[in-house]
This record gives sequence, structure tokens and C-alpha cells, in this order.
Amino acid sequence: MKIHLEEASKRFQYEWIFKNLSLELSQGNSLAITGSNGSGKSTLLKCLSGAIPITSGKIEYKLGEKSIPESDWFSHLSISAPYMEVPEEFSLEELLNFHFKFKNPLAGISNKEIIDILYLTQHSSKLVGQFSSGMKQRLKLGLALFSDVPFILLDEPTSNLDKKGIEWYQEMMAHYAQGRILVICSNEPREYEFCEQIIALEDFK
Repeated sequence: MKIHLEEASKRFQYEWIFKNLSLELSQGNSLAITGSNGSGKSTLLKCLSGAIPITSGKIEYKLGEKSIPESDWFSHLSISAPYMEVPEEFSLEELLNFHFKFKNPLAGISNKEIIDILYLTQHSSKLVGQFSSGMKQRLKLGLALFSDVPFILLDEPTSNLDKKGIEWYQEMMAHYAQGRILVICSNEPREYEFCEQIIALEDFK
């Protein structure tokens, strides 16, 4: 799978969030999008996922030589972001069962193993709404990484994680993000230091 941006631009009223951004990402590529708070990193991530449209230019997903319709982009990607909500009325076990009705899990891994890896074994029957902010963050990252998709988008992935949680995140990325297209929006080097490419959003205003 490849993702191609050609002079992609996004404007809200009279303010350009980014302009004339061109790049190509293939499976195995990793990209960090950096910038100060409020610079538009999350907006770019939402444009890349198809959640909001760009103002001008082009974003294209390709599988081999075939272009993927924008209406089907969602089935090829997963997202973890602070503003993304998870259904809080489900228990952890119920949420995983629900999530994997829409996405296939990585081959050879069970829901029980996922719960163990997320350090949530003792909370498998607890309602997600009763989770701490750090537990919810590990859960969101797990849902993104354990979905069998070629494209992963992460926005501020270590928000709400303590020192141990940050080390866990870095181990997760080393084990489960390989061989996919990875885009990380962050202004914390510890979240993206392993990325091959880095762009600063301020360079595209």
C-alpha cells in the first residue's frame, strides 16, 4: 500500500493550516509530523485519515496500481488520539469483541493475549468508563496496533502515560509497528525518535 499527497492544503476560513504538502509513504515507512501546540498536526492527521476533506491538492491511497476510494480508506487504517472516544459502557472484553467485528486482529494473537500485553489483565471485566486516563491510553494504542491494517496514525501517543507507560509504548512500537505505514503527530521526540522522516508543519504554512 502507498499513500500519496500532492500539494495537499487545508484552510479554515482565512487561515491556512498547511499548504502545498507533497510526499509519498509506502509500507514500512514512518513519518513524524512535528509542530507547536495549535500548529495543526491533528488537522493534518484527520485529513490523512479522510475524516475531514482537504481544501485543495490531492491525497491518494493505492494498493498496487489500484486507487482505493476515499469511502474505503477507513478499512485500511487505525487511529489512536487523545480526542478519540472509546465506548465506556463496555467492559474491556466486550470492547475488544466489538472492535474486532470491524477490524481483523493481527494473526496469531488472542484477545486474552492483547489484554495481558496492555497490562490490563485484572481489569478485563471492568467497564472502560472506570479506567484511569493512562489505562484508556494504553487501550487506544492497543486497539490501533493490534488491528491488522497497513496504516497506523498516532496523535500524541504518550499523553497520560507515566514513565513506565512511555517505556511500554516504545517497546510496543518496536514489536508491532514494523512493516506498516506509520504517522505520528507529536512535539515530544521520545514519541517519534525512531521515525525515518520528520516534517515540521510550520514549514508548510
